[in-house]
Amino acid sequence: MAVLPLKYVGEAVLRRKADKVAQVDKPLARLLDDMVETMYAANGIGLAGPQIGVSRRILVVDAGDGPIQLVNPRIVDHKGRQMGTEGCLSIPAVYGEVERWKEIVVKGLNAEGEPVIYEADGLLSVVFQHEIDHLDGRLFTDLAVGLIDAEAIERDHEEEEEEEE
Repeated sequence: MAVLPLKYVGEAVLRRKADKVAQVDKPLARLLDDMVETMYAANGIGLAGPQIGVSRRILVVDAGDGPIQLVNPRIVDHKGRQMGTEGCLSIPAVYGEVERWKEIVVKGLNAEGEPVIYEADGLLSVVFQHEIDHLDGRLFTDLAVGLIDAEAIERDHEEEEEEEE
């Protein structure tokens, strides 16, 4: 397995609708394994194909119960709403409040090409929605309110401390 380079905001692949996967094969399964390793190396809980420069409908998530690998995921049912703070590996140090479905049902294929269904709520629901948005060329900043640039806040804090000295 390998850690893959991430793509960052401003790169065209992040704004493109990803292509549906026609066939799940061993190279794709290896890529999904590499995506899991990349997600963990970056301290993330989700990663979509476009974030590694692969414009295909693939994603991996781990909201605390172990990794899930999904091919051609789609939300087939949803209910309720929730607000929560989100960030993104492709937009470092930026956070914002995003409204999402509270409960969702996601269908797709696993790394062996078998159909799978996930009923998700809470954090897992949010992570699935965030990553599926990536597959449609949408970033959390498109939906967020109250964006916070943590690096800018830290710089301002450091400048204030320097002025006080």
